[in-house]
Amino acid sequence: MKLSEVKALLAKAETVEFTLENGNKVPDHFHVTEVGVVSKHFIDCGGTVRNEKVANFQLWDANDVDHRLKPQKLLNIIGLSEKTLGMEDLEVEVEYQSGTIGRYDLGHDGQRFVLLAKTTTCLAPDKCGVPQEKMKLDLSQLIAGPSCEPGSGCC
Repeated sequence: MKLSEVKALLAKAETVEFTLENGNKVPDHFHVTEVGVVSKHFIDCGGTVRNEKVANFQLWDANDVDHRLKPQKLLNIIGLSEKTLGMEDLEVEVEYQSGTIGRYDLGHDGQRFVLLAKTTTCLAPDKCGVPQEKMKLDLSQLIAGPSCEPGSGCC
């Protein structure tokens, strides 16, 4: 989800809620401790130099049950980050601690923001030597498929 989409959703929201993909809710009294830009400059396993940049929100369960972040307050924090850091309309990544600090993509289910599990993959499959997954076929369908009648010549 891009930063502009987050802002549009917040502009219409009455509350700010986050949940994990598995349904576990981020406590209502969370704080946003950081809004920033994270840049990653690296070389993939095939030797290609890459640059990635994301907008980053860090959520913290503060055990401060008397306060709730309002949509306008988060919009103000985002606006200050855009102005001060020159933040572009980037994809948003969220850091949240549940056991250890996790990094999540951000989605929305129509009511609340959803922290979506991130996955890794090879960025250079043609260069790194990992064999491509082969398509699995049911040989019985190839040999004696439903349209293969005895004497038809298809077998």
